[in-house]
Amino acid sequence: MTARTDDKLWMGPGTLEIPLELFALNRRRLVERLRPKSSGNAIVVLQGGDEVPFYDTDTTYNVFRQESYFMWAFGAIEPGCFGAIEVNTGETHLFVPRFPPSYAIWMGPLHSLEYFGKKYNIPHVHYSDEIASVLEKLNPTVLLTLNGVNSDSGLTAKEATFDGIEKFVVDNTLLFNEIADLRVFKTRFEIAVMKYVVEVSSAAHRKVMRFAQPGKSEYQCESEFLHHCYSVGGCRFVSYTCICASHTNAATLHYGHAAVPNDRFINDGELCLFDMGANYFGYAADITCTFPVSGKFTPDQKLIYEAVLTSNLAVFRAAKPGVSWGDMHLLANRTLVEELKKGGLLKGDVDAMIKAGMGAIFQPHGLGHLLGLDVHDVGGYISGQPVRLQAPRGLEKLRTNRILGEGMILTIEPGCYFIDILLDEALEDPELSKFLVPDVIERFRGTGGVRIEDDVLITTEGVVNLTKVPRTIKEIEDWIAGKDNDKYN
Repeated sequence: MTARTDDKLWMGPGTLEIPLELFALNRRRLVERLRPKSSGNAIVVLQGGDEVPFYDTDTTYNVFRQESYFMWAFGAIEPGCFGAIEVNTGETHLFVPRFPPSYAIWMGPLHSLEYFGKKYNIPHVHYSDEIASVLEKLNPTVLLTLNGVNSDSGLTAKEATFDGIEKFVVDNTLLFNEIADLRVFKTRFEIAVMKYVVEVSSAAHRKVMRFAQPGKSEYQCESEFLHHCYSVGGCRFVSYTCICASHTNAATLHYGHAAVPNDRFINDGELCLFDMGANYFGYAADITCTFPVSGKFTPDQKLIYEAVLTSNLAVFRAAKPGVSWGDMHLLANRTLVEELKKGGLLKGDVDAMIKAGMGAIFQPHGLGHLLGLDVHDVGGYISGQPVRLQAPRGLEKLRTNRILGEGMILTIEPGCYFIDILLDEALEDPELSKFLVPDVIERFRGTGGVRIEDDVLITTEGVVNLTKVPRTIKEIEDWIAGKDNDKYN
């Protein structure tokens, strides 16, 4: 059971105490945003998540995780809940499931409505089967429900529905853009949680960098990461399936899924690309470290790693409020292409390479993404914001093209991969092939790739890196060798 103190959620001593004011402040921000745009007695209604059965069995998929919009507004971790916020007054109502007495035998004590009111510091708590009657007494002119498409997944947000909703006037067009946009800009409370989960994830990555050795499996490294995040940080979840890719597997961008389940054993001399992030009360970290399992980079590994690191640092120096994220993607691509040219993999005019889309051959994904309650957080492409660009090649993969603003948290994750299908395509393309040096490209085939991913906060001064892992060649080699033990404390 989740531990708690008055007005806080946490996982016990040594873990972060999250003030319930985080969620109350989000609700206040929401009603302040909605008041000028709604009339009469408007009420926001959000539906939380439900447990999902494992096919036709009586078990469920893993442990329940709350739907993110609902978590942002209410902080309640139980399934089967609803929440309502009166826009004019800010009064908040939580609706929790009503269970039969037998629930206590299998699932634990039945709690009173007063218990949930104290747990989440919400004054009005009702049973979920009362939602229609409670809302009728509040006499709303309109219910504002959530309906919109997530621009990363293409899936539609969960719109509230309940028995009796047909009695009310429902507006499902206003809320989505407003709440998604608010989630882009983190409050000081949210930033504190993000710092915590990134620090926990960073420490777990550092531990894995020393744990990984020739003969170890990718899944053993994954297990080490998971154990640290939960046992030390209280993070019961990770934010996505861990990517523990060694050698050629690093050229599979989302390696680690069911068909390629982190099951390879690591050999001496290979690079490991480990992309893993913990999750604490819904808030996500997303960090990638690339390092040599032997503890020492070979000259070719060093060439590619430093090309990616140079790209990463170029974005760090340039990113600040008012800057386009699309421009940062192009800067990262340009820097990578310049470094690969210096290393002898490419030749010719860099401007022409960028225009032809050479950057996307080596980095087929976007520079990074918004981060928050979802690992690919919402608000990337919503009404009133810059649209998805289509050229040069690769920009269509960017998960947002927004102008950077204070309070955003994003990932900066340039990469360079040697993916056969893309290399073959480029070598056969008359526009791209003239920039490639085939014999050098051949030397790097089958070596996988490099990604360096940091979680960063945009401030008035620029970028603050929340990630605490070794990044330079020397820092990585020293850390694996057992040096710099106090550097990250």
